Amino acid sequence: MSLQSPARLGILLSGRGSNFLAIADNIAQGHLKGCEIAVVISNKADAPGLESARERGIKAVAVEAKGRKRAEHDQEIIATLREHQVNLVCLAGYMRLLSPGFVQAFPQRILNIHPSLLPAFPGLDAQQQAFDYGAQVAGCTVHFVDEELDHGVIVLQKVVAVEPEDDAHRLAERILVQEHIAYSEAIARVISGDYEITGRRYIRR
Repeated sequence: MSLQSPARLGILLSGRGSNFLAIADNIAQGHLKGCEIAVVISNKADAPGLESARERGIKAVAVEAKGRKRAEHDQEIIATLREHQVNLVCLAGYMRLLSPGFVQAFPQRILNIHPSLLPAFPGLDAQQQAFDYGAQVAGCTVHFVDEELDHGVIVLQKVVAVEPEDDAHRLAERILVQEHIAYSEAIARVISGDYEITGRRYIRR
């Protein structure tokens, strides 16, 4: 089922939000059509991504998480997303697990990008995990978010070969280049509605 046009994206980030910037650039340059960024939200008031959003004329909101229960914090974010009529949530370096209530508020409408070929190397420092394990290919995965960590249905993956001269930092940089491409491609697929989900399989029509 396609989203209303233009689809209204809500971006959640905790840091500089390089994937947010790539999405914003692709929208501005006409490479990602049929959507707009309605609001950028961070759990940290000093997140550089908020200032980047403001510089671009995008609504930016800090919802501080420190000292608050996760469910309570998430409810405030849900309210902010609904206030801005968001219908697709995109996690872009958002360093908090979402509560079940959050996931249920936007069923199959929350995307995340992870710097590995899931289900390999979930969690933190995925690039270092892949390098330490001796993987010969790494990459990134855009997936729907469910109640488990890095677990939801996979929309799109990009493969990055691990080169002999790589270290974990260089590998991470090369994966990030593909992340910036993959996220916008995945958003375009989702907002088109031209797919179905069967079990864990995302199938393009």
